[in-house]
Amino acid sequence: MTARVKTAPGDTPALALCNLTKRFGGVLALDSVSLDVGRGEVHGLLGQNGSGKSTLIKILSGFHQPEPGGTLDLYGRRIDLSQERSDSAGRRIAFVHQHLGLIPTLSVLENLRLEEFAKGNAPYIDWRAETRRAREDFGRFGLDIDPRRQLSDLSPVERAMVAIVRAFCSLPGPDIGDQEAGILVLDEPTPFLPRDGVQQLFALVRSITARGASVIFVSHDIDEVVEITNRVTVLRDGRVSGTLDSAGADHASFVELIVGRKVRLYQTTYRDLSAQPVAASLNGLSGKIVRDVNVTLRAGEVVGLTGLIGSGYDEVPYLAFGAAQAQSGRIEIGGTSLLASDMLPDVAMAQGMALLPGDRLARAGVGELSAADNLTLPVLGRFRTVFGLDWSAIGRWSADQCSAYEVRPNRPDLALQNFSGGNQQKVLMAKWLQTEPRLLLLDEPTQGVDVGARQKIFEALDAAKAKGTATLCASSDAEQLAQLCDRVLIFSKGRIIAELVGNEISKDAIAERCLLSASLHSNETRQGVPA
Repeated sequence: MTARVKTAPGDTPALALCNLTKRFGGVLALDSVSLDVGRGEVHGLLGQNGSGKSTLIKILSGFHQPEPGGTLDLYGRRIDLSQERSDSAGRRIAFVHQHLGLIPTLSVLENLRLEEFAKGNAPYIDWRAETRRAREDFGRFGLDIDPRRQLSDLSPVERAMVAIVRAFCSLPGPDIGDQEAGILVLDEPTPFLPRDGVQQLFALVRSITARGASVIFVSHDIDEVVEITNRVTVLRDGRVSGTLDSAGADHASFVELIVGRKVRLYQTTYRDLSAQPVAASLNGLSGKIVRDVNVTLRAGEVVGLTGLIGSGYDEVPYLAFGAAQAQSGRIEIGGTSLLASDMLPDVAMAQGMALLPGDRLARAGVGELSAADNLTLPVLGRFRTVFGLDWSAIGRWSADQCSAYEVRPNRPDLALQNFSGGNQQKVLMAKWLQTEPRLLLLDEPTQGVDVGARQKIFEALDAAKAKGTATLCASSDAEQLAQLCDRVLIFSKGRIIAELVGNEISKDAIAERCLLSASLHSNETRQGVPA
């Protein structure tokens, strides 16, 4: 937990918003939103997709202008919000967005100084001096990142840290003293990071606030927000539904503010599945990372796969589906035994398998196509007539699916990329569950999904397992696995080295076993025990 901010009674906050309102046509996106951020505070911002978080951030950046009457005070000074594309750096506010805004083909140094170099104020670039200055910037936060490396060679967490350091260094705080060190807005910085990477990022955030800056931390993950913040403001339907002290609020209080009602969080109950028929088995499966993986799944069983970054657990769904090349092993499903090295996605689908990749728009769906097109891709044969595709039937079916999964807006004609992340995921989950697969393969199924959409996805998976679908879920989200799974398999260095079953499964137990198993495996390897 981040230490509580000590603010003198007469201190003005770093940021004070009062009665910010924004309309888009007839839609009220923000309705009289007021909040304040203390000096040196980490202030969380929670809310479902469509709650107004993005609109608020775009007002802070100067991308949107609010309706007349709202005010923004920065360190006690009124900011003019009427100017289009206002200079957010001049406002002493810097932003790091979920996709970081970095260029992989450039070096770390070039990414750090891109805006500065582009202005061309200096007649030439002193690369040696700039490299030294970049090392000093990283060194201020205890980071050992070589500015000369190409960005694409960095790990996801290192890239996130480059983006955060770049944003912090763009603030003019050092020029005006630590009392006005600036505000850093982190918009969903953690969905693509492993657990240990999140902790590294949090350490960086704490070191930034220790230097006097304030941080607005936007996320869907309640536990992460509570861990890193001092206070949290929740938006719902464009309004502030409440602001809570992180140290004194429980998980259920945040959920109720986010959703607007008490929600019973989904939690699987342990079931003895030994009498159920075997739905599928992976035997001796090996790929680039995993080696000799053996998993047997019974009908209706949910098995989780997890581990530290690089342990290989997330490779398994793609190997099983034929979306990644397996080196060896067999896959048995529906009475058929197949060589894993010969598996292809069309063969997998014909055998009753379905794969929902973690990257929604790059691998799981087609962003430019409509929700209806994405929904019906696996089942187009159902809508074929002698005259071609029955587009009316496709429209009706898609609308029914969007309604059943509570996709908002219920607009099957809308391009998938125009839906929020949670609604994209509901469309893609519906796409595969309508095929009633024998084996459903998932990779990070609720990554970047708000709490309301997450519960709907859990309900859909629950209905599928009631029909006998076996599910293999690769995830770094220990809370999600604890809610969903009958068994959880822990990976280290490509192998399954621990298993949690039934009542042994909890968020803390999964996290502890991941760390402990990796340590034990490392010790065994050093002592000469075969890996």
